[in-house]
Amino acid sequence: MQVVPGRTTARRTTLLVPVAAGVTVLLWSSAFVVIRAVGEVLSPGPLAFMRLLVGTAVLVAVAAWYRRPVPRGRALALVVGYGVLWFALYTVLLNWAEQHLDAGTAALLVNFAPIIVAVFAGLFLGEGFPRARVAGIAIAFAGVALIAAGGTGGAGNDKLGVALGLVTAVLYAASVLMQKVALRSVDAVTATWVGCAAGLLATTPFAPAAFGELADAPPEAIAGVAFLGVGPTAVAFLTWAYALSHSDAGALAATTLAVPALAIGISWLALGELPTALGLVGGALALLGVAITRRRTGP
Repeated sequence: MQVVPGRTTARRTTLLVPVAAGVTVLLWSSAFVVIRAVGEVLSPGPLAFMRLLVGTAVLVAVAAWYRRPVPRGRALALVVGYGVLWFALYTVLLNWAEQHLDAGTAALLVNFAPIIVAVFAGLFLGEGFPRARVAGIAIAFAGVALIAAGGTGGAGNDKLGVALGLVTAVLYAASVLMQKVALRSVDAVTATWVGCAAGLLATTPFAPAAFGELADAPPEAIAGVAFLGVGPTAVAFLTWAYALSHSDAGALAATTLAVPALAIGISWLALGELPTALGLVGGALALLGVAITRRRTGP
């Protein structure tokens, strides 16, 4: 039997995409817990800088192995743009949010992002607002309202944390849309290392404080920073970019709905934290709303 190269490649890609998405989901889930733990020692900006410094070092080594050309023009602007939004600003604000929220609640709020993508698509991409989408958005907003009203298990009813969590969701959604466009002309490895490097440059004002705080940090905090740089940054963003370049942005974003559940479980086991009962109900409603918006309607 003759093997068709194109068909074999397509079959391999079909198998690798869910594996890559699964690796991303697992590493990003654990990141919420590690950020919460390390945030007791390192402040938001310095933690972001050190994480991106480690991540960029790993990604540059990977890029040197692949030797792909650096993008130019509009493609470079898109990569740098989402690099600053996602790798830098999102990371700093998430670190800040997790000083006011437990890891599980932070994950629930961040994964409100697919709803924001649905709103953007309806307003600016001509997709409109079918009934399922309107219903899902309404349910998700009700869920977020419950999270805000219910507070968090580890840090009290902190409105600042909720607000920061929702801002990170907006940054996440905008970055995914920008990255999807960039990946039409830029390979996954280049898009990831250039984006991470742009984020590192944007966080360099935190460098002096970062080295000062790290000098006084305990070994477990240093290990946490190294893990955040290698795992949830370098590895997870590479696997995410690979999966995004071979799948629909909305469908792939929906796979991150597993992140809050995993983050809550890991946080419970590692830190003894759980969102309040009202927060869990709100989170379930928010995720249900996202799932409803992802339903495909008939022609």
